Amino acid sequence: MAEAKAATTFEEGLKGASDSVAEFHEQRSPLKHVQHWLHQTPSAVPLIVLVVALVIFGLLSPNFFKATTLSTILQQIAIVGILGCAQTLVVLTAGIDLSVGAIAVFSSVLMGQMTFRYGLPAEAAIAIGLALGTAMGGVNGWLVAYMKLPPFIVTLGTWQVLLASNFIYSANETIRSQDIAQAAPALQFWGLSIQPGGVKVLYAVFLLIALVAIMAYVLRHTAWGRHVYAVGDDEEAAKLAGVPTKRVLLQVYALAGLFCAIAGWVMIGRFGSVSPTASTGQLGNIQSITAVVIGGISLFGGRGSIIGMFFGALIVGVFEMGLRLVGTDPQWTFFLIGVLIIFAVTVDQWIRKVSS
Repeated sequence: MAEAKAATTFEEGLKGASDSVAEFHEQRSPLKHVQHWLHQTPSAVPLIVLVVALVIFGLLSPNFFKATTLSTILQQIAIVGILGCAQTLVVLTAGIDLSVGAIAVFSSVLMGQMTFRYGLPAEAAIAIGLALGTAMGGVNGWLVAYMKLPPFIVTLGTWQVLLASNFIYSANETIRSQDIAQAAPALQFWGLSIQPGGVKVLYAVFLLIALVAIMAYVLRHTAWGRHVYAVGDDEEAAKLAGVPTKRVLLQVYALAGLFCAIAGWVMIGRFGSVSPTASTGQLGNIQSITAVVIGGISLFGGRGSIIGMFFGALIVGVFEMGLRLVGTDPQWTFFLIGVLIIFAVTVDQWIRKVSS
């Protein structure tokens, strides 16, 4: 009887009480809104920097916005941009690839030697070079995914192995541009150009734009692309969610190797010759990482956009061309790019606090 009376009293006490669930509203400052927007749009920062740089150099140099100048910038970033596509894939998985430049140069040497040493048709040599570049990347992926070795150490090692193999195999011999043009013009395909309105635009530029557009779609709108981001964000959580993490890593590094081999083919067209001592073998790694970092892709993995990498490569090209037109000491290019790298990493750390 007492329990029934208590229950009645309790129910009477609830009459008129609100049945809504408690809600908590965070008062966001304008800075917080910007932080969240940048977190959702990682390519926004490099786009803003690119626009500012274009405006500044356009004001400082009357020749900057000439069609020939802008075309030259695009031609100069063609190889770095394609290497940047390879580096982007690896960095999105929270890895890093220090061998991209070596794979590119070795692949170009293999294409040339297959034709001039073994007499294969240029088209067959190109196919073999692309396949071997993919295999080189696949070896990196196997060591990282299945042997559980750190990406930095693995690719540092393969960078030196591949670069040395390149010199040994080629005997440091350069295949001249004239010889390639006569016997194997297909090797120089990406050095061909169209000239709308008298402005030279290499086929390599269209290739770069196509690769960026395709990979932007694949990464954002396919299951495989979402798996790449998931592996970079938290590999263990991705594995528990059913993502085949080892296979994804192997595929990422193999695809990166293919892009590097494509960059090697573009090198032949861009420079005309096949040279085992091409600077890309030494500098390609740093240049691609620079484009990735300035492009707003997090070195911790799981966040970023390949479009941002493209903007990052453009920023470097704009700075190099703009400072040259203004007549500044070339060393300022390295200085400003170094500042941009530090700025990009700082912004990335600030943006990452949104999810913490």
